[in-house]
Amino acid sequence: MTIRPIIRYPDPRLALSAQPVTVFDGALRELAQDLLETMHAAPGIGITAPHIGISLRVVVLDLDPVDSARTYVNPEIAWASPDLIRHQEGSVSMPGVNDDIQRHARVRISYRDIGGNLRTEESEGLRAVCHQHEIDQLNGLFWIQRLSRLKRERLIKRYEKLSRS
Repeated sequence: MTIRPIIRYPDPRLALSAQPVTVFDGALRELAQDLLETMHAAPGIGITAPHIGISLRVVVLDLDPVDSARTYVNPEIAWASPDLIRHQEGSVSMPGVNDDIQRHARVRISYRDIGGNLRTEESEGLRAVCHQHEIDQLNGLFWIQRLSRLKRERLIKRYEKLSRS
């Protein structure tokens, strides 16, 4: 169990599509635990293997102190509601900046658990936003790409200024 270095925007690895997990073993469980510890240290509420430079479709979310952290392997959106919500988003790979992003209010995802069992989960609100945000990242779509060009350029300038100080 290790806190791993997080790759920072604009690292080109953040723009790559992650590979599906095909082996469900101790190394995968160790990766999930490292992701959890790295996310808590960042701090953040969601992280993917690509955030630490590993091109695998693994997501860890920890949104609620009552409901423990969850690991999603090979997650895909199976259904999305037509109604939309706006939520403030950011990334462990671009700390210190955030902006409002429009997403589906509810989604149903299919995924494998850490043991390889097929699961589905319906979510709404923050969890639905996080599922969409992290699955975008697994597909090589960094969250700021959902902003208008003007907003994205302003946010990048703010991030660069923060990074220099």
